[in-house]
Amino acid sequence: MLARAGAAIAVAALLPAIVHAQPTAHYVPGIEGVKGASLPPPGVYLRDYNVAYYATQVNDASGHAISGADPKAFVYANVPRILWITDVKVLGGFLGVDALLPLQYTDIQINTPIGRYSDNNFGIGDAFAEVTLSWHTKRFDFAIGDGMWAPTGDSPPPAVHPGKGYWGNMITAGATWYCDEKKKWAISALNRYEINLENNDTDITTGQTYTVEGGISRALSPTVDLGAIGYYQQKVTTDSGPGSNDVRDRVAGIGPEISVFYPRITFGWSLRYAYEFMAESRLQGHTLAFTLTKRF
Repeated sequence: MLARAGAAIAVAALLPAIVHAQPTAHYVPGIEGVKGASLPPPGVYLRDYNVAYYATQVNDASGHAISGADPKAFVYANVPRILWITDVKVLGGFLGVDALLPLQYTDIQINTPIGRYSDNNFGIGDAFAEVTLSWHTKRFDFAIGDGMWAPTGDSPPPAVHPGKGYWGNMITAGATWYCDEKKKWAISALNRYEINLENNDTDITTGQTYTVEGGISRALSPTVDLGAIGYYQQKVTTDSGPGSNDVRDRVAGIGPEISVFYPRITFGWSLRYAYEFMAESRLQGHTLAFTLTKRF
């Protein structure tokens, strides 16, 4: 009886986060993979991210599945992103700007202390825009960026709406190392740190989040890369404000990726899958990302 009561309390506490599938951050881990820290050379690019997330398990703060919760969560997001890497150099790096706007469908079912919760929604998410600097040397690519998430999206209620309802600052820094002179092997890591502003509707400030993702890859040809990717995301501070909680979730995933580029038409695509092998205070599931990139 005590165990069942504890599980019910855990589900009730986590429900606001669970229904977002990626609860604490605007940024969804797994979006970038091999060579994810490498920005392209000067030019205008359209990148279209297609991300699907599926989970049938929700974990408590210790990383154990909550018995009886029986969640079924599916999220699909289409995220068009425009990038402009200019010829202008600042501190030796190419100045760039980019922006994106997510379109997201969410379907969630989960048992709660007051019955089965079920809801679905399709809507616009929060827009993001940033300024970047990127450097390219013989064996390294470096990139930094600073941008803002704007509360342009549909936000709760209901809780399955994709918008967060508050502004957020995201700082990015990463590097790709080409391990050999022919650049057949590459190791990349991309770090992101999010600092959120207060939600004016709830007076709650969501905690800060750190995300790192990247991978190791091998060029099978000048246009095809095969590799392994991974990500880790953790809420590093608790929420503050009236009615806030002290939940600090984290998640980690690994999986394969293939990336292909067609130089004649300046078009490429990548496909990656990540299995989440660890999660605390959130859903644990599977991420599939298919990305299309076109240079104009």
